[in-house]
Amino acid sequence: MAASNPAAANAAAASFAGLTAKLDYLSPSDLEQVRQAYRFADEAHLGQLRNSGEPYITHPIAVAAQCAEWKLDAQALMAALLHDALEDCGVTKIELIERFGSPVAELVDGLTKLDKLQFNTREESQAESFRKMLLAMARDVRVILIKLADRTHNMRTLSDVPREKWARISSETLEIYAPIAYRLGLNQTYRELQDLAFRHLQPWRYAILAKAVAKSRGRRRDLVQKVQKEVETAFAATSMPVRIAGREKTLYSIYRKMDQKHLSFAQISDMYGFRVIVPTLVDCYTALGTLHQLYKPLPGKFKDHIAIPKLNGYQSLHTTLVGPSGVNVEFQLRTEAMHVVAESGVAAHWLYKAKEPDSPTTARLGAQWLQSLLDIQNETRDAAEFWDHVKVDLFPEAVYVFTPKSKIMALPRGATVVDFAYAIHSDIGDRTMAARINGEQVPLRTELKSGDVVEVVTAPVSTPNPAWLSFVRTGRARSKIRHHLKTMAQAESEALGEKLLLQALRAEGIEKFPTDDDAATRSGLWDKLLRFTGNRSRSELLTDVGLGKRIASIVAKRMVALLAETGEKPDALLLTRERFTAHESTMQGEVTIDGSENASVQFAPCCRPVPGDSIVGYLGRGEGLVVHAEDCAIARKLRNKDSERFIGVDWSDEPVRTFETGIVVTVTNGQGVLARVASALAASEADIAHIDMGQEAAQETTDLHFVIGVRDRSHLEAALRNLRRTPSVLSAERSKNAP
Repeated sequence: MAASNPAAANAAAASFAGLTAKLDYLSPSDLEQVRQAYRFADEAHLGQLRNSGEPYITHPIAVAAQCAEWKLDAQALMAALLHDALEDCGVTKIELIERFGSPVAELVDGLTKLDKLQFNTREESQAESFRKMLLAMARDVRVILIKLADRTHNMRTLSDVPREKWARISSETLEIYAPIAYRLGLNQTYRELQDLAFRHLQPWRYAILAKAVAKSRGRRRDLVQKVQKEVETAFAATSMPVRIAGREKTLYSIYRKMDQKHLSFAQISDMYGFRVIVPTLVDCYTALGTLHQLYKPLPGKFKDHIAIPKLNGYQSLHTTLVGPSGVNVEFQLRTEAMHVVAESGVAAHWLYKAKEPDSPTTARLGAQWLQSLLDIQNETRDAAEFWDHVKVDLFPEAVYVFTPKSKIMALPRGATVVDFAYAIHSDIGDRTMAARINGEQVPLRTELKSGDVVEVVTAPVSTPNPAWLSFVRTGRARSKIRHHLKTMAQAESEALGEKLLLQALRAEGIEKFPTDDDAATRSGLWDKLLRFTGNRSRSELLTDVGLGKRIASIVAKRMVALLAETGEKPDALLLTRERFTAHESTMQGEVTIDGSENASVQFAPCCRPVPGDSIVGYLGRGEGLVVHAEDCAIARKLRNKDSERFIGVDWSDEPVRTFETGIVVTVTNGQGVLARVASALAASEADIAHIDMGQEAAQETTDLHFVIGVRDRSHLEAALRNLRRTPSVLSAERSKNAP
């Protein structure tokens, strides 16, 4: 590095030379690209030093060296060298794209985003969610691999960091990064991260345990050598080519076993073991037979991870045998290919490609989400595609998002802001009005991505919208919305039923509902009425009247008959007045419509009436009140068949909203016609709710069918006049059968 200190410059140059020695698997052009990335990073970090006093560039080089161990491609190595440039040196993503291409810039950007995630809590569930989110956020597996290489080097040099930071960094490594390494099958990295974290988290215990293991190693050296010799002799007799290597349990796994099972150091039996690497899968089982003939197996200590592999793709046979002097010795048997996956997991994709690009044995490797890990290596060099393949079963259905207070929430993939709101609390969901993701206003139907910070804006007057049911993903949100809409519809139907029954009673000469406390004789009046109608409660009866399941006039007549039994007569004056003013064509009183009725009143799609039209109301069976235009053909047919279900309705003097109606606009085809028509409607302040251009091929003239929102009939006429004055519009009329 061209720093002011010549010694530091020499150290950096030497370390890059050391990295180059590991890159013999790259083509000359790839090697040159990596060298360019090194020069750029060297210049960007000029003058920066690490806590140890070394030039900062030594860290990116060490990270790239670890990636080279896994035989990652040139793009990953370049990103490893540049991984801190975006965050620390003021380099922009645009600059990286221009210099090194989009794939490298995306990798560096992905690493920067992961660095920005702050992990505040130490709860186990939060740690698990955070791990999952890191995995879910990385669109490319190389991002996670570089991140793990970065964390590994930081842990190796943690002693240079101020001691007060050790506990936080080590805990984070144990809880977050080591399990990610395990999940991806990077067992070597997993074990190293655990040991380094243990060393800095509990230095005193680490030192005592290290001393005890060293002493034990000295005592058992002869035993280990004896076992290795006997095993080699046994395999030599079978003529099977094997590679035998000693395996020692890590200090952290010894400590954890002692802690969890309350054992003393002397009681740890599987501290030493052997790995037996054989040529083929069948040889694994043959070798197992050879070992079991040599030493007696310990009952219950055999595991077949070849037939049933671990989730991270690990495959081996495990057996614990009673060796010389009654000492238990663990053996792991696997093929060379399984060994690569066991040590390097996901990284085996690149490692194996570098070692045996055309190996036919690769088809047998892997399991569950890694089952085709080495299968696809001959089909693609695209790491993004490879990661998509790996992720299919790796948390396939989840996204992980933050609340504004940094709590992590897991939701199904495809979940929206509304799902998030209901996941927090049903009251939040019901009152949701708007939302922000990462500080930006977004529509409520926006799908969430892992790592999003989601903020829901509520309002006391806001209620669930039936349209939400078309995009929510979670069952909880769906059931809560339906429940609220049903409750709301029931309350509105009950209010409408009460209004209709009261009007029907007035038409029979009764001023108001009889109440239970009017007289002792009336206490059972409602009970008798409910027995007549078959309803369980007064509320249910009124709801049925509002929904049209019961006809108000029939219920009113029955109530009058019951009242007559108690001696109450209809009011002759009221009876005369009501009959004189009643709607001629209906048998019940009139209902006033202002647009605030929501679910209990529907406007017929066949005629789409608006204020100013003459209207009639039809009490459909279970549909509530349906409002038709008086001259509607369908309404006329219904009246001939079901006249007692029609009631008088009229518009309020001050409707509270706009009403939808249909229009048909005939235009001459040409460029920009639709835009001109839409512009004319907008100028008339008419909202476009729907447009249908038909399925026919384009002709000289076309009919455009619109559903528009207008205040009343005069507003509709003004909009139609405006359309008729628009160039290319031949005619604009109201349609009674709009889409």
